[in-house]
Amino acid sequence: MRTEDGHIIRKCLNGDSAAFGFLVDKYKASVYAYVYSRLRNFHDAEDLAQEVFIKAYRNLRKLRTYDSFLAWLYAIASNLCKNWARAQSRRPDSEFIEDAEPDALDNSSINSYRSERAFEPLHEALDSLPDIYRQALTLRYLGGMSSREIARFVGASPAAIRKRLSKARSLLKKELLAAAEGAFDIRKLQAIFTFRIVEAVKDMKIQPMPRAASLPWGLSLAAGVMIAALTLSPHISIINSTPIPSGSPLPAEARVLRTGEIPVDIMEVSHLSALASRQMDGEDGGPRISEMQDPVPVAAQGKGDTWTKKADMPTARAWLSASVVDGKIYAIGGCVDVLRHTSILEEYDPVTDTWTRKADMPTARDQLSTSVVNGKIYAIGGFDEGRELGSVEEYNPVRDKWTERADMPTARQGLSTSVVNGKIYAIGGRIINQNRFASIVEEYDPERDAWKKKADMPTARGYLSTDVVNGKIYAIGGANIANDTNDCDALSTVEEYDPVTDTWRKRADMPTARWGLSVSAVGDRIFAIAGGHRMTPFKTVEEYNPATDTWRKRADMPTAKGLHSSSVVNGKIYVIGGSESWADMFLQTVEEYDPGFIPGETVQAGGRFLAPWERLR
Repeated sequence: MRTEDGHIIRKCLNGDSAAFGFLVDKYKASVYAYVYSRLRNFHDAEDLAQEVFIKAYRNLRKLRTYDSFLAWLYAIASNLCKNWARAQSRRPDSEFIEDAEPDALDNSSINSYRSERAFEPLHEALDSLPDIYRQALTLRYLGGMSSREIARFVGASPAAIRKRLSKARSLLKKELLAAAEGAFDIRKLQAIFTFRIVEAVKDMKIQPMPRAASLPWGLSLAAGVMIAALTLSPHISIINSTPIPSGSPLPAEARVLRTGEIPVDIMEVSHLSALASRQMDGEDGGPRISEMQDPVPVAAQGKGDTWTKKADMPTARAWLSASVVDGKIYAIGGCVDVLRHTSILEEYDPVTDTWTRKADMPTARDQLSTSVVNGKIYAIGGFDEGRELGSVEEYNPVRDKWTERADMPTARQGLSTSVVNGKIYAIGGRIINQNRFASIVEEYDPERDAWKKKADMPTARGYLSTDVVNGKIYAIGGANIANDTNDCDALSTVEEYDPVTDTWRKRADMPTARWGLSVSAVGDRIFAIAGGHRMTPFKTVEEYNPATDTWRKRADMPTAKGLHSSSVVNGKIYVIGGSESWADMFLQTVEEYDPGFIPGETVQAGGRFLAPWERLR
């Protein structure tokens, strides 16, 4: 299924109101966090966030440049927040709950009031922060946004956002920071939020507006000036005056004018141009920004495809697992020699190309898998002391602290995990004491600390790797028992799992059969890296396109290896550790792969950029 914003919007305009739920799921956490940062009340923020989406749907036909949906959505949110603030300022004191008659209050109002009172220490702590730090902290922990996503929203660089987050954490006491994290975890939006909106809009009839034909640039500019001039008259209004918040992303609107289209909301472009001309102060040590645009330049596909050596990991190891939180890579566990498992955790900063030792994982193990939900890393399964493990341990990078969680029902090693909609799916693996590979899929809900059985993967296997594109999990490669022996037979199998329907389907085989590989998704492509067959490691890199179900060869990596791990930061893949011989020669090596494009941008023929489905919550 295609999931670009424009495609979903067209489905809505053609009468498929349920498709709007994809856009709500994609952006609800960000909108909710932004609204909360303005209102400082969870209950009101949820109500207003819902109103934002309903208003967006009702006016969807007015959106002329579909790729600017996010900027338009934040414009609506900003406008509604201002209206809400004005309405609140006009309320007489007698309307406040402290002065109201008890009989005039229903139970829901009282419960909401008590709930908000319980969070007063959090509100007071956040109010003690300067606006830029409070906003960054809220978008990070309540909205679940990465530093890069926050940067695109507020018009700063990712480095500046990281500094703001660091400063905000240092300003809050540890106890208050922990309370803030806990409070935000509790008050995150539930799945029913999307359902309520889809129900509210299902009977709304919207029709697409005819798209304006492109005009020559000179005429387009002249027409724009004429329309802008007309709006100066108090008697003539043909423009939607919804303001754009100062942090809205701008590239889509700017490109529209350069190609000669005239959007209906042309004054919004004028607002954006005015904002773009302002100089940022770099108040938190970040650089001054002369124009508000995506801070990362976009490279066309087909360029790049290059490898670069980076700083070695301090501890040589294989069978480890790595995950990313806030732009940092955390290399966890593994084995440091054939018989010794480790609990070591080392943090890598791609910006400074440096490593830092962090708190050890409680359980030493290898062949584990790690995944991230809401800024926490979950280390799952693995192997230690001759037995498979079901252990689940949660790591909080902010506090550098580990916490034990509910064990996985089926202990196994060589599994792979991926996250969709806040749930972790533990897939496949090997159970040595039963001499078998597993097709088991179990779903973990970190919020409830509970596990649930899901549909088995069609092909039993271990030492596979999985990743997510457009809400679907792709299980790639791996091994099973060859000819009833203990030897591992490498597989080229690719199977796609849909968590919504709990179903699997077969996809095109990977060209090179292998196990002990890693796969990493950049944008809407998956890169299968290294691995091997029998005792022979490969350098092979192959790229999979789920939309076309096709594979193509990419540049080999410098070091033939398997049993490594890989992670993605800012569109670059970092391949960490591993082994050159499957039994020893464990590696410290870190190699960075540039696939040749930036995630978050899809390039079509002719150079037009489309906003992709970056995240399905």
